[in-house]
Amino acid sequence: MLKQRKKEATPEKPREKEDIAVPKKEEKEIPKKKESQLGFRIAFVIVTLLSIVTRVWMLHHPDEVVFDEVHFGKFASYYLRGEYYFDVHPPLGKLLLAGVGYMVGYDGHFLFEKIGESYPDNNVPYVAFRLFCALCGATIIPVSFLILKEIGVSLAGCVLGALFLVFDNALITQSRLILLDSMLMLFCIVSVYFWIKFYKQRHQPFSLKWWFWLFMTGVGLGAVTGVKMVGLLTVATIGIATLSDLWEHLDIRRGLPLSTFAKHFGARALCLIIVPFICYLIPFYIHFELLQNSGPGDAFMSLKFQETLIGNKETVGATMIPYFSNLTIKHVGTGVHLHSHVHKIPLRHEDGRISSQGQQVNGYAHFDDNSKWIIEPVDADLVQWDRPSLSEREVQRSVRYVRNNDLVRLKHLTTNSYLKTHDVASPLTQTNMEMTTITDDANDYAQKILETVWKIEIPDADQGGMLKSKKEPFKIISHKYGVAVYTHKKPLPEWGFKMQEINGNKKTEDGGNLWKILQVEHKRIVNGTDIDEEPPNPKNRTKIRFGKKWAELQALMIHHNAALTQPHPYSSSPGTWPFVVRGISFWEKKDGFKQIYLLGHPITWWLSITGVLIYGTMWVLDRILLHRGVDDFGLNVRRWWDKSIGFLMVGWFMHYIPFFLMGRMLFLHHYLPSFIISVLITTALIDFFGRMSSFGPYMEHKTKISMKIWNSAKPGIIYSLVVLLLIGVTLGIFYYFMPLSYGTGFSSVEVIRQHKWLSTWDLQHA
Repeated sequence: MLKQRKKEATPEKPREKEDIAVPKKEEKEIPKKKESQLGFRIAFVIVTLLSIVTRVWMLHHPDEVVFDEVHFGKFASYYLRGEYYFDVHPPLGKLLLAGVGYMVGYDGHFLFEKIGESYPDNNVPYVAFRLFCALCGATIIPVSFLILKEIGVSLAGCVLGALFLVFDNALITQSRLILLDSMLMLFCIVSVYFWIKFYKQRHQPFSLKWWFWLFMTGVGLGAVTGVKMVGLLTVATIGIATLSDLWEHLDIRRGLPLSTFAKHFGARALCLIIVPFICYLIPFYIHFELLQNSGPGDAFMSLKFQETLIGNKETVGATMIPYFSNLTIKHVGTGVHLHSHVHKIPLRHEDGRISSQGQQVNGYAHFDDNSKWIIEPVDADLVQWDRPSLSEREVQRSVRYVRNNDLVRLKHLTTNSYLKTHDVASPLTQTNMEMTTITDDANDYAQKILETVWKIEIPDADQGGMLKSKKEPFKIISHKYGVAVYTHKKPLPEWGFKMQEINGNKKTEDGGNLWKILQVEHKRIVNGTDIDEEPPNPKNRTKIRFGKKWAELQALMIHHNAALTQPHPYSSSPGTWPFVVRGISFWEKKDGFKQIYLLGHPITWWLSITGVLIYGTMWVLDRILLHRGVDDFGLNVRRWWDKSIGFLMVGWFMHYIPFFLMGRMLFLHHYLPSFIISVLITTALIDFFGRMSSFGPYMEHKTKISMKIWNSAKPGIIYSLVVLLLIGVTLGIFYYFMPLSYGTGFSSVEVIRQHKWLSTWDLQHA
């Protein structure tokens, strides 16, 4: 008994290549001849050429700015001009477009301002830009062909899957314009291919090929994320496959020492976490190096970041603030000026609440004299506070500058009244305090004077640090009530001239409390410079470490991406995407009834989502039957079923389902990576059924065969006929909808209406 237990406790070696017993007589009858590698090579070349031709044909048409070319063409121009811009997407794809422009001698003179602008009239090498995107889109097909080949799909299946993608109208349309999606899809599919190649080296761990494909997978993940943040879905796909792989390595039956497992874990951490992150960061470094001049993206960044840009008007000429200066104070978040005028707040608000009927203090977008305030020090006999002593520089200049944590009063220049807040609810924000002013000759001035005292707070500044114009954001905090001067974008009613409401915010840490001094008027300030200071050199810039710049930009990208919630005429919900319920109109021309409409090949899309659902159903049924002791697959075929199609299924799921959780505006093109993977799943499933047919009656063999025999089997004649039929239908439907992909136009309105299969398709005149 003891020997028997000891024997049972011995770890079992892995049996990945185990052959389930097949009667020798039956094994001889099963075809074993492998498909010719020459056939694969010829097919590979053909589908590659077809993919290129379908994407570069009529590339010059239309010769004007189309849809989102207005964005991504513009960003490429900014790189070539060296002007800083902001976008919600990482920079890799736009850098590649800029590289194309540089190679063809383009200088970035055209800014793609408006859809419909002519390219030839503005001497823009738009065909070169589109050609690069088209070639990226064309490369998706041969890589997909190789994926199918690597997972064991037959030659006929590889050709079928590739042609599904070659003649898909949506992929063609999305690849022919100056957009990022062809690059995104390419890097996504390339990452999947690299991972499959790595996984097939699992029996030769730490070999040169093993390291190469693992490293290239990491590079692919860095590239796909570097084009769009949605590339993280590809990272999640590979991440799940990696965890599954490591879990198998940890199985005691494999007999793998923990030290070896640690090496496997470390190698994957290095190549699938560190390498992608480095590849993701490199384009950002190039991005910052190229965009060193002030540009349209300055306003999105912090003032400290803006100081790093040459010629930034917000930070050049920043000065310290002498007391009794006339200041123009601007809100950091919304850009309005702290403004007041003689008009009063109405006594009664629309909801019946009573106001103080004091002088209005509003946020005004334009500059005038009513936006000027005199900053005054607070007398020591009014409020006891620890006022810092004068510095040597202040003594020499006979001046006192405003410092961090100083107590001040703000006197409105044109009405000679002091800014104050009091315990009255604000007009629009009842939880905040009303902002108004008071003159020094008011009857209750003596009782209200402490309400005019404010503390200057400069975030991250030292005690007594000097406040500077333009570059130093600061808060204005009520000394008595502890509320901060605040504004938001909701306009006041007509009595407030639709200006922004200014109030006292009890949440002093709110980002909406930040202000900056835009302009300083004082006898010591001449042309924006203190008379004792050297005039500013626009080329002198503050240096910030790359990590800080990247972190700031990354946070802004995530924030603004999530804020893209406003509806769009062609936005759609994820639940409609696989069924081609609605497309996107990229371009329209009434002459000749021409339109470019992003529309998936209906038959291919409907077939591919059907294949995904069939695979999912069969996987669940197989697990239920297996749980009941019924094994219709066998260990080896099931392993292929799970590791090949199952891996693709994870990829489809991870590139599709997360969109249901997103609150931002979504479009059909967000589904394209999932669509490509769904085509691979469906093709492999069709090939699976075709290959099963070569083994005779299903119940006779129950597909319990070796992988060697399974991989060598050729699908029968029925399968070949099905493939030819599907290819013919695919080609015919592609040709039918081709005018919508290339914008070549229709002969009449009636013909357009014939192409409108669903009422939800936005075809012009239909």
